[in-house]
Amino acid sequence: MSDIRLQDVHIRLGSGKRVFNLQDVNIDIKQGEFIVIVGGSGTGKSTLLRAIAGLEDIYGGKILIGDQRVDNLPPAKRGLAMVFQNYALYPHMTVAENIGFSLRLARTKKEKIDEEVNTAAKRLQIDHLLERKPAELSGGQRQRVAIGRCIVRNPEAFLFDEPLSNLDTGLRNHLRIELLQLHRQLGVTSLYVTHDQIEAMTLADRIILLSTEGVEQIGTPEELFEFPDNLYAAKFIGTPSINLLSAPLVREKWSGKGHGWKLPEAAETVGFRPRRAKLADEGHIRGEISLIERLGDTGYVHINIEGEEDPIIVTAREFDIREGDNVGIDLDMDFLLYFDGGGNRMKRAEQEARMR
Repeated sequence: MSDIRLQDVHIRLGSGKRVFNLQDVNIDIKQGEFIVIVGGSGTGKSTLLRAIAGLEDIYGGKILIGDQRVDNLPPAKRGLAMVFQNYALYPHMTVAENIGFSLRLARTKKEKIDEEVNTAAKRLQIDHLLERKPAELSGGQRQRVAIGRCIVRNPEAFLFDEPLSNLDTGLRNHLRIELLQLHRQLGVTSLYVTHDQIEAMTLADRIILLSTEGVEQIGTPEELFEFPDNLYAAKFIGTPSINLLSAPLVREKWSGKGHGWKLPEAAETVGFRPRRAKLADEGHIRGEISLIERLGDTGYVHINIEGEEDPIIVTAREFDIREGDNVGIDLDMDFLLYFDGGGNRMKRAEQEARMR
């Protein structure tokens, strides 16, 4: 196991007129961490992972694994194991042969190969499938074989490129839990690319959030959810998305209402998560219910606020309400987020204290 460091890395994405640059990427990944890389389409998530693996060139900066600089080394010399979205298994080989293939290439003794293959297969609960060919396996079983092929190499780090995206929802959720348990057993540094927020929030020790401008924020799932650095991070993380209200409207609606609260003059946007608000008879602000989403014991209430283009969403657990009702909304003032004209979150002492 090793830590991984990217120092002022420059990666070029796309071709022709659609080229953009991912520049000044500085990331320190601690030994044994599980890091998830997320971002919108075309932000370079997989390209960044492939650059670490040595499958993409970098145009500047350094990549270090442990104390060794590796950006000038071929992929095979970096000590990394990569799990792809499409499994990449050899169809003519059995499960055992696929898992042990890299060891055979390294001329490892047969007894040692059998031992490593059996150990990995038992960890992944596929030891009863060792004599089968990939065509006889389900999607989840094939992905386990691909992971097993990496485990036997005892890599410095695992690199996962959207490994569960080809699976149905139920199986994806099941394998996500298995991956987390496997990481805890092995303790190997892991980098994981996904577009799925649930995967990101449940797997990650820390999240790296990318945009077309570069790295927007690095932090724990809680930090990105509760304390986004800017509007991009605030809107990207969270389902449903964060509620945003324009500061002029907030000043108009709330001034003089006796709530003992004043919006900072520099704030241009006010944000709050759906679970940080509740329906009330009076409330800090009022609006008309446009939609109620019932999800069993909880749900989401969409409320139109006069002067705002998009409705805000409030988490609810009781539904003695109807679409078209005019309702009040109470907000947890401690969790309000203020953003300035540049879209950056304005620091608040009580919120920063919760981060420590």
